[in-house]
Amino acid sequence: MAEKGKLRLGVNIDHVATVRNARGGATPDPLRAARIAQEAGADGITAHLREDRRHISDADIDGLMEVLTVPLNFEMAATDEMQKIALRHKPHAVCIVPEKREERTTEGGLEVAREENRLAHFIAPLREAGSRVSIFIAAEQRQIEAAHRIGAEVIELHTGAYCDAHAEGRMEDAAEELRKLGEMATFADALGLEVHAGHGLTYDTVQPVAAFPEVMELNIGHFLIGEAIFRGLQPAIAEMRDLMDAARADA
Repeated sequence: MAEKGKLRLGVNIDHVATVRNARGGATPDPLRAARIAQEAGADGITAHLREDRRHISDADIDGLMEVLTVPLNFEMAATDEMQKIALRHKPHAVCIVPEKREERTTEGGLEVAREENRLAHFIAPLREAGSRVSIFIAAEQRQIEAAHRIGAEVIELHTGAYCDAHAEGRMEDAAEELRKLGEMATFADALGLEVHAGHGLTYDTVQPVAAFPEVMELNIGHFLIGEAIFRGLQPAIAEMRDLMDAARADA
């Protein structure tokens, strides 16, 4: 089992770039958001460079690699183009996610079990370059086993189904999704995988996930950027950090 430590918070800055790109120009600046997130207690910065560049741009990744003092978690699809970019920058972590051009945001986890051979060959050069490889997957045993077999060091459990059920008031469904997340976090940890989680987490949903002792990192973006409109990014992150710490302490 993995050695446990402080629960880390990764702040995803994609949607600062979404707002910038809606108008064009240079503001709001994702790099400024990353610096504020660092100062507010973020343990890492997450950025997803999509194939269609709908939010984060290549220049943003260049800038993040230059200015960050906390690790960059580079989210990307399993394509040759993205592999080349990752190998050029050698970020601390690379998270492989599914990607469809028609989706608004990442829908579901990566189908690892059906693509084991391709993904094993895809991630090997990334690991050799020194990046920690994470796979974004649903809380399903077969996907976790496949991620382990291909040589991933980390999995990130998709919390979207739990968060959606909670937001829609389907509390029995939310409880069942939460049960699966906890069970699969324990299973993955027993295999020696480091467990992260994220997608759709809010102040109302973060604490039950933060309480799982096997979960070492939460990646949260859209909600924090939305809260920042009303109260500022630093206070929004600080409250999330406090809720996570309290849940872990109570657990």
